Amino acid sequence: MTRFMGFALTLAMLTGVVSIAAAQDKAAGTMSPPKVLTIFREFLKPGKTGMVHEKSESAFIQALTHAKWPTHYLTVNSLSGKPRALFLTGYDSFDAWEKDAKATEKNEALSSALDRAAVADGELLDSADAAAMAYSEEYSYHSAVDIPHMRYFEISVYRVRPGHRKEWDEAVKLVTAGYEKGIPDSHWATYEVVYGAPEGTFVIFVPLKAAADIDHYFAEGKAFEDAMGENGMKRLAELTASAIESVETNLFVFSPNMSYVSDDWVKADPDFWKPKKSMAMPKKPSEKPAEKPAGQ
Repeated sequence: MTRFMGFALTLAMLTGVVSIAAAQDKAAGTMSPPKVLTIFREFLKPGKTGMVHEKSESAFIQALTHAKWPTHYLTVNSLSGKPRALFLTGYDSFDAWEKDAKATEKNEALSSALDRAAVADGELLDSADAAAMAYSEEYSYHSAVDIPHMRYFEISVYRVRPGHRKEWDEAVKLVTAGYEKGIPDSHWATYEVVYGAPEGTFVIFVPLKAAADIDHYFAEGKAFEDAMGENGMKRLAELTASAIESVETNLFVFSPNMSYVSDDWVKADPDFWKPKKSMAMPKKPSEKPAEKPAGQ
């Protein structure tokens, strides 16, 4: 199925919200999005994904665990587009980001271990880049969710044409009003890229518990259209045509083996974040190995 007028249909699927490395509201079981989000992207060479990359990334996790480092990150792997891994780290401010970087540099044992891990990991990479973005409360809606129990992110990147911020603002307000009327239980979180992408780049995160959620979100598109009405949809089409230069949406899966998450996350869903390794039961001394059938 094609996207319905780009902006409109993707937002019609936004019934979740992202929250990475953020403080948890234990009473509600939800988390609020971090104010600052950094994303480091690793584009993998062919054949270097999966367990090969997981083994390489384990060196970073071991170094951070040994240092008992307080800053955590979530890693997601692409299921569409170019093979890549995103490393997502949340901070309360840009100042907190700087302090974390300086503290890492001052810790010689940790920085040396991370450098060694980066050299080995670099052999698997085709390229890499980084970006930093700020949470936009204005463009988000009911932004809290139980991220440790999610399994996927649908990530949409919008680029607004220079000089068309006003149309973008109006379009977002229209969409929000449509959800408030037609699908009030919806949630989404929006970030504006500050460094690492062209000005006017916005990133919207949708967490999913299972792929079946995608089918559910498409089905809700009709409720959104009904809430908007014919005139509202017409106006939204005009605004998106004027304001949006491009939009791309991709699906990513959480990678517990390449993530360095907090104890709270592990306690919330230990079977996923720290699965127990299966162990073969030892044979009793009296047991004899089964004989192979003839011809094998």
